[in-house]
Amino acid sequence: MSTNLIIFLSALLVLFTNDIKSQSQRRIGTLPSINVNKKLNDAWELNFKIESRQFLLQEEAGEDDDLQFKYALTDFSILSARKVGLNSKIIGGYLIRIEPDEAAHRFIQQFTLVQKIRNYRLAHRLAMDQTINKDEPSEFRFRYRIGMEFSLNGETINNKEFYLKLNNEYLNSIQEAVYDLEVRMIPLIGYNITDTNKLEFGIDYRIDSFIQKNTRNTFWININWYLRI
Repeated sequence: MSTNLIIFLSALLVLFTNDIKSQSQRRIGTLPSINVNKKLNDAWELNFKIESRQFLLQEEAGEDDDLQFKYALTDFSILSARKVGLNSKIIGGYLIRIEPDEAAHRFIQQFTLVQKIRNYRLAHRLAMDQTINKDEPSEFRFRYRIGMEFSLNGETINNKEFYLKLNNEYLNSIQEAVYDLEVRMIPLIGYNITDTNKLEFGIDYRIDSFIQKNTRNTFWININWYLRI
């Protein structure tokens, strides 16, 4: 466990310091979300999610910081998941993205696999999505995420205990025949309030556009609330 954590944090440090001497863009903002899960039966469940973005700082290459609060967008999504194995699910759903002057529609397909290894959980997610916007070319994305979750108080995550979640995601995007890769590192501290209620807080770091040599670094302050009804 300690070796995996060291590797993850080392990779995170490398990404944080990437292009520090080069011309790059930097953005900092908040990314709160609410997740509501509803179990329908032993095989099916629904997920409703609201996620919003607000910028606190935007810095273009070679320009001074623009330090001001600015609303960016809000996502509303609904996903349906079906168990296809003891630890795996297939998921499909729809997301609508509301921005100040436009809206976009996204169709989502996912496969998840969760493994319990010793005293931590290892989760894999393969996903595809297609985004349609009348004012922009359609975007097609393929993504892979690996995540690790373990208790900070013992071998299992119990009620009224803290836990650590480490996510690493690679997101491939094609839009109008232009390819881009985004890498995400997301360390989160969680608190398990009850079996059906938990909170998470951390940093969602994203780096993209480095293939086109126009690197953009984005730091989101993540605040997530998960509720099961």
